[in-house]
Amino acid sequence: MKSPKKTSSARKKRLIVAITGATGSIYGVRILEMLRTIGGWETHLVVSDAGALNAWQDLGLARKSLERLADVMHNVRDVGASIASGSFITEGMVIAPCSMKTLAAVAHGFSDNLVSRAADVVLKERRRLVLLVREAPLNLAHLRNMVAVTEMGSIVFPPVPAFYSHAQSVDELVNHTAGRVLDVLGVPHERIMRWRGMKDRLAPDAAAPAGPGPRAKGK
Repeated sequence: MKSPKKTSSARKKRLIVAITGATGSIYGVRILEMLRTIGGWETHLVVSDAGALNAWQDLGLARKSLERLADVMHNVRDVGASIASGSFITEGMVIAPCSMKTLAAVAHGFSDNLVSRAADVVLKERRRLVLLVREAPLNLAHLRNMVAVTEMGSIVFPPVPAFYSHAQSVDELVNHTAGRVLDVLGVPHERIMRWRGMKDRLAPDAAAPAGPGPRAKGK
């Protein structure tokens, strides 16, 4: 009897990256770029039609340029793709940016394209799903959908900048957010400035405790 063929332990870990129709396609692009430079990860990219339009509007990037950033590119209409099945092992998925339409599809299990189907698979397999929701202000439907996906196990991650990093450009702010997303996805890296506690220096008016001073005697 033949022994089963051993699988290689050197297989790259897989991550799914989706770019959908909201401004902020730079986040998906930067995550792909970081994963490529970090190494050891196989990226699977899905771009919705509106996502491709926004990438062109935001960055001047055509769909072909986006495809070159990933190891594997999937057509958004190909619901028979590898990432549409739970038997295809991945470490998780990030939708960056995540439009309110995509958020609603995930929240209600409406798998009408490969983005929402892959997200549904990630959730049912209890893998990590990170949604960089991009909208402001938020209406009640948006908020309820965020609650729903959180209850289902997703992580809602609005791309809020961290000013403690003292970023000198929009690009540095984007890098920090993309790096934090990789943290949440379990990708080891040291590509960002990390919080190490408050600095010793205080603003002149912060040196004294807030509130009224000690009362004078006799009053």
